[in-house]
Amino acid sequence: MSKKKKRAKNHLVNEITKGIFSVLEQDPKKAFNYKQIAAKLKISDTEQRNILIKRLEELVQKKRVAQPSRGKYQIIFVPKVFSGIVDINTQGNGYLVTEELEKDIFISYPNLNRAFNGDRVEVQLFQKKKESKPEGKVMRILERKKTAFVGVVDLYKSFAFVRPSDPKMYTDIFVPLDELGGAAHGEKVIVELLRWPDDADSPFGKVTQILGMPGEHDTEIHSILAEYGLPYSFPPEVEQFANKLDTRILPEEVANRKDMRADLTFTIDPRDAKDFDDALSFKILEDGNYEIGIHIADVAHYLEPETLLDQEAFNRATSVYLVDRVVPMLPEILSNNACSLRPHEDKYTFSAVFVLDRNARLTQQWFGRTVIHSDERFAYEEAQHVLETGSGSIPETVSIRGAAYTVSDEVVEAVLTMDRLAKIMRSKRMEHGAISFDKVEVRFELDQASQPVGVYFKESKDANKLIEEFMLLANRKVAEFIGKKQPEQTFVYRVHDEPDEDKLMALNGIVKRFGHQLNFKSKKSLNSSLNKLLEDVKGQKEQNLVDTLAIRSMSKAIYSTENIGHYGLAFDYYTHFTSPIRRYPDVMVHRLLAHYLKGGKSPDARTYEEQARHSSEMESLAASAERDSVKYMQIKFMEDHKDQKFTGVISGVTEWGIYVEIIENKCEGMVRIRDIRDDYYTFDERQYALVGERKGKMYQLGEEVVVMVKNTDLVKRHLDFSLIGKV
Repeated sequence: MSKKKKRAKNHLVNEITKGIFSVLEQDPKKAFNYKQIAAKLKISDTEQRNILIKRLEELVQKKRVAQPSRGKYQIIFVPKVFSGIVDINTQGNGYLVTEELEKDIFISYPNLNRAFNGDRVEVQLFQKKKESKPEGKVMRILERKKTAFVGVVDLYKSFAFVRPSDPKMYTDIFVPLDELGGAAHGEKVIVELLRWPDDADSPFGKVTQILGMPGEHDTEIHSILAEYGLPYSFPPEVEQFANKLDTRILPEEVANRKDMRADLTFTIDPRDAKDFDDALSFKILEDGNYEIGIHIADVAHYLEPETLLDQEAFNRATSVYLVDRVVPMLPEILSNNACSLRPHEDKYTFSAVFVLDRNARLTQQWFGRTVIHSDERFAYEEAQHVLETGSGSIPETVSIRGAAYTVSDEVVEAVLTMDRLAKIMRSKRMEHGAISFDKVEVRFELDQASQPVGVYFKESKDANKLIEEFMLLANRKVAEFIGKKQPEQTFVYRVHDEPDEDKLMALNGIVKRFGHQLNFKSKKSLNSSLNKLLEDVKGQKEQNLVDTLAIRSMSKAIYSTENIGHYGLAFDYYTHFTSPIRRYPDVMVHRLLAHYLKGGKSPDARTYEEQARHSSEMESLAASAERDSVKYMQIKFMEDHKDQKFTGVISGVTEWGIYVEIIENKCEGMVRIRDIRDDYYTFDERQYALVGERKGKMYQLGEEVVVMVKNTDLVKRHLDFSLIGKV
């Protein structure tokens, strides 16, 4: 037989083998004879029929196909095993999220096999009919997401249990009396999981920290941090290490840097900021162009790799901004002092210096280590006053200095010019398809005891956007500077993948109810229609709902050494260079940039990819803690408004009730379906609505309703409303 004929026959055998399995797998409980299989595969000639019979016998011999009776063949079911992260709901059932299957694998409570929410597990798939949803059982726990839990102590005569606060944690934790650590009945604690004996109904643990009594302010704030494994203080040895650092500005170090202390330099930050990690300098050149420096605190100068301090910063990876406090990435000696670009002090910085013409076109760029001297410190409100009035006279009403004051004409010209350039750069970004997310941020006015006495909303005005544009410019150009080099060099990028089309279609279905529409013809038209949507809802009752849903439809931005660009900003290259006081990836970027500027070779990307992944995970945990702290403070604020009626928008609809967001303060609570008494309501998923069975009355996503506070639970962070009626 020629090679050509042999290859053709082998190909035919392979195709028939694939066909056999495709037929048998379609109905795994049924046995087929060879004629039935041949008919399904449309095999009619003698040669192919003989190959089919021969292959069936071979597969039986190899125990890949069963022969339950003579001449009948059936698939041997080999359980498929998948690994992934288990997501457990509050009912105690789980789902395995795996990229290998289109649908998540359902895991009923009895089949969780002691896995907890977020654990990495191996799941064996049950043999199911083809059309049924995949279902499986946890066979092995590969890695616990966490082993420490926050809960409340139930103390008995000879033992104790800790009831975890996490509603997705389905079991109490048994604690022997000698492992209680002095905790009393009813106290909130952190309990460490020790073991789970085979014959025990509950896992065993030991109390490692007493947080305090439930409902007390510090107890609840510390509980939020502990639930995400986030610290709220530095170990003494780390503080001691930081306090011994030499933070002086030394002549020999200045000699190794570009000295920009003579250039007009200022900072613009929130009025309550303590760490100023970026400053801007401004100079008009002889040819009429502008030299603008973006100066970033040189944290890497003090943060030596692999030291105790560096390890602590890496572990934290980010500062955490809760409603009443900041949990910094770095000790105060650095975050608020040595690295903070405070006015009238010399500071070490890492700078990106650009020359722009009148039309904001970039003509020159320079990156390197510098020393600067900030001449002014502005709050955003003060800079905004300069932009709105064109005057350097800052009135007492917006001043952060306790009295009115005046800044020089030179500073006014710098601020006005940079604002004009920033607006040109922003306009160009929008033309290239950038998406403008200006989501309203809720802020609380707190008294000295950290009690909320008022709510206000943080707005992004021209002063904020001025800073944003120049930070974006520095981040983009640093990323381009390294990213475009050949051969490719290891670097840490801030990347943002394209959005999920199904989520965008769902978003479009919702916004249509408010008279809006997304355009899916092309990427540019989609982004343009997204921007129009976000602009059109500004000031409308549905703004926060639409903003939130639009953000949820986007992919999450992460850190990675693999550059896929940044979809939301419409940048091919982007990184984080501008906030090393509060973000560890920025420190990594500074180190790599300094290394390459000295002619260093590209390091192994794997180490940096692991650090980037850790930083992304910690960023996500910090964001969750920040959201929980806002929710906690909203509930605390609403405790004092129980007798008041509020108008709200239905922001979510589920089978157990509707979520309502109050328009005037953005506090969100739930109206439970059992508490709506005028009819028997069921959830209509297609219409995003609760529908009354007898009268047909409907409560639909986006509708305005009137509610009152029914119940507030600071410990569980639940806010329940009573429904008064529609507006």
